[in-house]
Amino acid sequence: MRSHLAYALIVFSCLSCGQAQQGSSAAQADSAEDLRLRVEHLEAEVNELKQLVKQLEPSTVAAGAGSVSARVATSGSTRATPANAIAADAATVPVSNAPTQPAGASTVSSVSSEDRSSLDFLRQTTINLGLDTYYEYNFNSPVGRVNLLRAYDVLSNEFSLNQASLVVEHPPDVSAGRRWGGRLDLQFGQATDTLQGNPNNEPRPDIYRNIFQAYGTYVIPVGKGINVDFGKWSSSLGIEGNYTKDQMNYSRAFWFNFLPFYHMGVRASIPVNDRFSVNYWIVNGTNQVEATNAFKDELFGFTAKPAKSVNWTLNYYLGQEHPDRAPAMTCGPVPVQPGLCFTAIRPAPNGLTHIFDSYATWQATPKLTFAIEGDYFIQRLWRSAAPGESSAPSHVDGGAAYIQYQLTPKMALATRAEYMSDRGGLFSGITQALKENTVTFDYKLADGFLMRYEWRRDFSNQPTFLSDVQGVFRKDQTTATVGLVWWWGQKQGSW
Repeated sequence: MRSHLAYALIVFSCLSCGQAQQGSSAAQADSAEDLRLRVEHLEAEVNELKQLVKQLEPSTVAAGAGSVSARVATSGSTRATPANAIAADAATVPVSNAPTQPAGASTVSSVSSEDRSSLDFLRQTTINLGLDTYYEYNFNSPVGRVNLLRAYDVLSNEFSLNQASLVVEHPPDVSAGRRWGGRLDLQFGQATDTLQGNPNNEPRPDIYRNIFQAYGTYVIPVGKGINVDFGKWSSSLGIEGNYTKDQMNYSRAFWFNFLPFYHMGVRASIPVNDRFSVNYWIVNGTNQVEATNAFKDELFGFTAKPAKSVNWTLNYYLGQEHPDRAPAMTCGPVPVQPGLCFTAIRPAPNGLTHIFDSYATWQATPKLTFAIEGDYFIQRLWRSAAPGESSAPSHVDGGAAYIQYQLTPKMALATRAEYMSDRGGLFSGITQALKENTVTFDYKLADGFLMRYEWRRDFSNQPTFLSDVQGVFRKDQTTATVGLVWWWGQKQGSW
C-alpha cells in the first residue's frame, strides 16, 4: 500500500511539472533543476508518510480495524484507491489513541461471568412445592373421628391438610464434572406427625420433625460410579412412598404404615451393569435420627431390571430396635442440652430385628401396570447364645398387590388388595389377620393438579376398628375419600 501511495504522488508531481513546462518557454532552462528539487522534496514527503503509516498500523490492529483497505471497503467504498486510503487512515487516527474498550469493561465481564455461574447453578437445582389435602368420611362414625390403622388419612368427616412439602434438589452431574449433590425435603401437616411423632423411636422428634429428608451425595469414580449418600433419607423398604402424586392410591397400605419411614446414616448404590445394582446401608436404626442404642443397623439388597418392562427390588434389613436408655427428668449437676437426660437400662434388651422385603413392578402395556409386594418381619426382645433361652419372636408377614389402568391421559383406575398377619401385635397391638381392599379413580385436571376419589374397606378377624360407641369395636371400617393434590416445580418424574 505504501509503494502505491508513493507512486501516485510521484506521478501527480510529474504531471504538474509537465504542465509548468508548457506554460513558459523561458523557464525551460531551469526545468531540469526544478524537477530534481521537486522529486527530492516529494521523496522526503513519501518517507514521512511511510513513517506515519508504520506508526498507525499497530494502533489500528489493536483497535480491531484491520488493514486500511479493509476499513475502506467496510465504510462503503467500492474501490480502495490510495487517496481514499489516506483519508480513511486520517479519520481513524483519533480513534486509535482511545481505549479499545469502555472503562470498567473487565468488571462488567467479571460480573456477567459470576451471574452466569449463578444461573447455571440455579438451572441445575430444582425447587418443588407440593400440597396434599383431603376430605374423608368413615361410615363407622368413629368416636373422635379417628380412622384406625391409617397412615396419612387419619381423620374422618373433616377437611384436612395431609401434607405441605418443599423439595430442593441439586443432583450430581458426572457428565458435567460435578460428582456431588444434595437434597432437602421439608414437610408440614398430618403426615409429619405420622412419620416422626413416635417418641419410642425418636427421643427428640420435635428437633427433626419437619425435616423429612436431608442428605448429601457423592459419586465415587470407581467402576460405573458408586453413589454414596450421607444424612437422612426416606426408607425404600416397601413399594409405597411419601408423596401421594407418585402412588397408585390415595391412602397408604398397612405395610407402608408398619415398615420404617426413614433412616439416618450412610448408604451406597453400586451399579454392576445397566440392569443390576447392589445396595448397602449402615444406619442408626429404624425411624431414628438419634440412635436409641449403640447397635448399627444394616441393609443388604439389590435392584434389578430383568426385562425392559420389569423392575425388581430385594432387601434384607438387620437391626436391633430396643433402647438401652430411658428419658430422665434431671441429669445431676452437669447441665446438658434439653432432651438429653437419660437413665441407663441394665440389662438392655438385645433382641434382633430381621426384615425381608421384596417388590416388583410390571408395565404390561403402556396403559396397564401390575405391582406386587411381599414382606416378612420378625423381632425378639431377648436373644441368648444358649439354645432355647431366647424370648419368643413376634412376626408380621403378608403382602399387597396393585393394578392400575390408564383409561385416558387424564383418567386412571387403580385397585389394591392387601393381607397382613400380625402375630404378636407388632403393628396393631393384638394378634390378628388384617385385610383391606381399595379402589381409586384419578382425574387429572391439569399438569400438577390431581383429584382422587377413593373407596376403601378394612376388615379383620378380631374386633379392632372404632365405632360410634366408646369402647365398642367392630371388625371392619369403610371410608370414602376425595383427595386434592397440587404440585409444581422443575423436578420431573417421581419425587
